[in-house]
Amino acid sequence: MEKLSLLYASTLFSLALEHDAVSEFLDQAVLMRDALSEPECRNMLVHPHIPAAEKREFFKTAFGGHIHEDLLSFLFLAADKNREIFILPALEALTGMIKRHMKKITAKVYFATAPEDRQLASMRDLLSEKLNKEVEISLNVDPSVIGGPYIYADGYYIDWTVKKRLRDLTVQMKEGCRA
Repeated sequence: MEKLSLLYASTLFSLALEHDAVSEFLDQAVLMRDALSEPECRNMLVHPHIPAAEKREFFKTAFGGHIHEDLLSFLFLAADKNREIFILPALEALTGMIKRHMKKITAKVYFATAPEDRQLASMRDLLSEKLNKEVEISLNVDPSVIGGPYIYADGYYIDWTVKKRLRDLTVQMKEGCRA
């Protein structure tokens, strides 16, 4: 399944480059991915008793005039070939390819409580400077971290949480008791 999704994504990426519409394809792929990820849409996509013609009409109504014709053709092709299950993974892979091409990344940041906007902006600027890429912050609130952030960004993991510090302290205390 992954191979076919990557094939679709690679083809769409090549078309984006060919049409010099990389940024446009990114915005539209995100729009499509988010809309089609909704449970009602996802269920409709993979429903075996909804004919391809009806799915094509849905795509045309939902996205026609809002997305590049190559992206719409991809949706039609998937419906015609009964490969709707590959649409969302292909769109996810496409957005990743385009972001890498544009030197953009999404940093997943976890806090115990939602930080202030200026803190997020400062973190984004610092990460952009260190990674030499444009960074978008995906904020997640996880009360279990107790305090401080942990960050996943471009293959790096940074953990400044109170939870980690307590865990490290526990390990140090256990090692000290054994000595």
